Amino acid sequence: MLTTLPNSVRLAAALLLSCAGIAGAQDYPSKPIRFITSGVGTGVDFAARLVAQHMSTNLGRQVIVENRPSGPTLGQTVAKATPDGYIVLFYGSTFWTMPLVQASSGYDPVKEFAPISIVTTSPNVLVIHPSLPAKSVKELIALAKARPGELNYASSGTGASNHLAAELFNFMAGVNIVRIPYADGTRASADLISGQVHMVFGNASFTIPHMKSGRLRALAVTSAQPSALLPGLPSIAASGVPGYESGSMFVIFAPAKTPAAVINQLNQETVRVVKQADVRDVLFNTGVEAVGSSPEELAATMKSEIARLVKVVKQAGIRVD
Repeated sequence: MLTTLPNSVRLAAALLLSCAGIAGAQDYPSKPIRFITSGVGTGVDFAARLVAQHMSTNLGRQVIVENRPSGPTLGQTVAKATPDGYIVLFYGSTFWTMPLVQASSGYDPVKEFAPISIVTTSPNVLVIHPSLPAKSVKELIALAKARPGELNYASSGTGASNHLAAELFNFMAGVNIVRIPYADGTRASADLISGQVHMVFGNASFTIPHMKSGRLRALAVTSAQPSALLPGLPSIAASGVPGYESGSMFVIFAPAKTPAAVINQLNQETVRVVKQADVRDVLFNTGVEAVGSSPEELAATMKSEIARLVKVVKQAGIRVD
């Protein structure tokens, strides 16, 4: 074994291994890179393919989007992959909220992954049916406190961003707005528009056309600051719930122990792509804003989100069996 060799030999061996790692990073990429993401036709799939297309051109190596069913197997696949930068996760921020609500997720987002970049961000939007007599967040909170347990919200996907945004609102505003769960967003949207449910913390692409038509009333965005996607709408934080912040992101992670040089190159290439004006415009038109963060910013965001939501998940009893 290496530990039984003389010190000089062990030092030489360590130097050789270090040099081999550096050489491998310098040669990166020498084969196609695979983005592991969710189902074809989803928003994150579109973003992954857009980034992959431009990154392939810039690197001179093919970047392949590989679709898998949504769920914990996505994280498990990448966590167990060889940490060489050729298999990376391109997914939504549910990647790190899923283990909070599903004990059987089978991966640790903090310990088993190396952050690369936040690709995009998008707020949820607090939208109500016009039949509710509330024109602002403060009026909605007052109404909910006057009618505890009577108001409800639609939510598809236990632990999804729309669900967590609503329960965070309940938690921080001190109200009890009841969840009406749906198997899919289409039925939830239809029932909201018809007035069968009172509100939803929907995504921007859903909200904008219905807000413009007057079929729904948008009160505020869930991001800490107003969003360019919905000009004129205030944030919930500035409308009566200080400190409130929620939303969704598309992010890129590699397996833990991926060489720092490879992480840095993947980060630089990702940022290079999403900072392109044409890419930013395409993403914006789909309802998300391009970011292109550092690995450190992504790590800090993930840890902050987990810390903020763990109490909410526990209080609301959010679990996926």
